[in-house]
Amino acid sequence: MTRSEDLFARAQTLMPGGVNSPVRAFGSVGGTPRFMVSAQGPYLTDADGKEYVDLVCSWGPALLGHAHPAVLEAVHAAVDRGLSFGASTPDEANLAAIVQERVPAAERVRMVSTGTEATMTAVRLARGFTGRNLIIKFAGCYHGHLDGLLAAAGSGVATLALPGSAGVTAATAAETLVLPYNDLAAVEAAFAAHGPNIAAVITEAAPANMGVVTPGEGFNLGLSRITREHGALLILDEVLTGFRTGYSGYWGLTGGAADATEPWTPDLLTFGKVIGGGMPTAALGGRADVMDYLAPLGPVYQAGTLSGNPVAMAAGVATLTHATRDVYSFIDARSLELSSALSAALDSAGVDHSVQFAGNLFSVAFGTSANGVHNYADAQAQETFRYAPFFHSMLESGVYLPPSVFEAWFLSAAHDDAAMNRIFDALPAAAKAAAAAQA
Repeated sequence: MTRSEDLFARAQTLMPGGVNSPVRAFGSVGGTPRFMVSAQGPYLTDADGKEYVDLVCSWGPALLGHAHPAVLEAVHAAVDRGLSFGASTPDEANLAAIVQERVPAAERVRMVSTGTEATMTAVRLARGFTGRNLIIKFAGCYHGHLDGLLAAAGSGVATLALPGSAGVTAATAAETLVLPYNDLAAVEAAFAAHGPNIAAVITEAAPANMGVVTPGEGFNLGLSRITREHGALLILDEVLTGFRTGYSGYWGLTGGAADATEPWTPDLLTFGKVIGGGMPTAALGGRADVMDYLAPLGPVYQAGTLSGNPVAMAAGVATLTHATRDVYSFIDARSLELSSALSAALDSAGVDHSVQFAGNLFSVAFGTSANGVHNYADAQAQETFRYAPFFHSMLESGVYLPPSVFEAWFLSAAHDDAAMNRIFDALPAAAKAAAAAQA
């Protein structure tokens, strides 16, 4: 047995499924999860000493590459000062100021510990501010594992083929209206029927948990218009896309861009992943009048002993400080190179597919060339059986992909020519494996 097999066997006796987050179990691709022991630049090393070019990048935070010297230096200095104080620290405001400079819509910022906590707080805040109960979400969009938003979620829920989750009560589920993504007419109809009771619409800025799905032209703008007309709030979930798809997140590429045809602004935004630079932290931000409804100023309660943890704040400040516009330009270029090479390899092997984009994030969907993927139904209808052999071929060639077809691919500023060439070299055999797959 390999060391990873030994470790997984032991983990299964100690933790549910042997993992602490479901997608790590390789449930949709099969085989033994690789247990990683170190990372450097664009590479991961597993417990057996095998090195992989990493296209997961910790699901986003390794924007600069693993173990970036400036981030490590900041973290080591913070550790030397103490791990946690249970009190305010200077870097909380420093990181909030960086977020606000990049995303002016975040007039106030509250640090929390996880993306789920950020979206949970945003939903509670929207209900408290508006005095309404209902939330609209879109099928296939994943906003963390809070009860009310697990209905028709993507990501691990899609991977495990679950419609929602046991333990979510009917009363809780009834307060969420689930609509098809990219369908403004459905949103208009929902507001016509329930408008006075709808507190907020929550949407991923660009969905990346049913595979990447590009918002249709004018979709997010339309959500902003509709919510404003009905006195509801728009919550833009940038836990995954924020500071990953661009200097100001996906909103900065679209509504917040200076050259946007018709600029629009969300009422609340949630951030995670990159904002912690690899440490567990997240945040929500938005309009000052809405954010000031949070305690201690307002009646909406939220608290967290480890919110604004000094080590996490140091990692976030260092990551965002060094994530310059040049870094994003480099990653954008690498993403275009890789997605083009991926399509070329699949075309050469005769594999029907489409590649979906959101800034520098992308994913592949098999059997979808005719219409692409525009919503959850499209994502579920793809030929998912082709991904497992494709994944394992890449893995054997030393390239670590997301272990689910419903996830985005990530690159970093550390993916140099040597790393990219290793990926390119692995693609033809993987494409042939996908072509040979049987349902």
